[in-house]
Amino acid sequence: MSRFYFGDDSRSASSDNDNEDEDDPSSLPFATPLRRSDFLDSEFSPATYLSTLHNRHQTLEDLRSELRSRSQLLSKELLDLVNSNYQDFLNLGNSLHGGEEKVEEVRVGLLGFRKDVDSLVGVVGEREEEVGELLQERRDTREKIELGRRLVDYDARLKELETELMIETAGHETIILGEEVSDSEDDEEEEEEEEGYGVSIVKLRRNVVHYQLVLGLQKDLGEHPFVAAQAARTAKVRSTLLMDLSTALQQAKSAGASGSGRVMKVTKIYADMEESAEAVKVLKTLKSS
Repeated sequence: MSRFYFGDDSRSASSDNDNEDEDDPSSLPFATPLRRSDFLDSEFSPATYLSTLHNRHQTLEDLRSELRSRSQLLSKELLDLVNSNYQDFLNLGNSLHGGEEKVEEVRVGLLGFRKDVDSLVGVVGEREEEVGELLQERRDTREKIELGRRLVDYDARLKELETELMIETAGHETIILGEEVSDSEDDEEEEEEEEGYGVSIVKLRRNVVHYQLVLGLQKDLGEHPFVAAQAARTAKVRSTLLMDLSTALQQAKSAGASGSGRVMKVTKIYADMEESAEAVKVLKTLKSS
């Protein structure tokens, strides 16, 4: 086993013969035992202590062995100390007097602090519930406002359609709301071609578009009491539209070959209104008559 030796500077600067003597452990002086007082220093540091042993003539393995023996000796002394004073350790708690008042003061202080914390937790919990209720109330109010706007829009569009169809609405003012369906160049040409016909294709198409918008709003609103109360009005609008379409289809059929294109346009409006079955019924009636 290789060995490590601590040497001072004078020995490191010696001759080759001296170095050969140092390689022989028997030629080294016997190392003195480690002093016990060195380990009792309050600022004891293992690394610092080992650095002070650079001039110690001793192998590293021997130093480790000596330190290990020192540690075992200290452990044994500590065990002997505990065993010899075991009864005193047990009686130590009974021999302490005069600290009950301090302990009671600390205990009372802790109880008061805990009570304060519990009261603060209760206050925070109440504030949290209040904030939650206010936020929910705010969300409900926003939803009601949005619903009110949609109901107003629905009613206004329905009134607009009733005005276009010249349906009497006693006790109601007509409100025009929403985008107007602008007439395109094709619509203007159709209006020029509709001379001699009592019902305008352009107006029919516009009214059906408005009717589909009303039905879309009605579907979005669902089973709202206000929407349910307008069932008679929407039914009147539908029947009036179907009546106008029926009249337009009869006029187109009575025109013969020149009205065939108009017949196709009217049936297309029926399809847009999702009332193709009504168009078939009218055509069958006209064919049988």
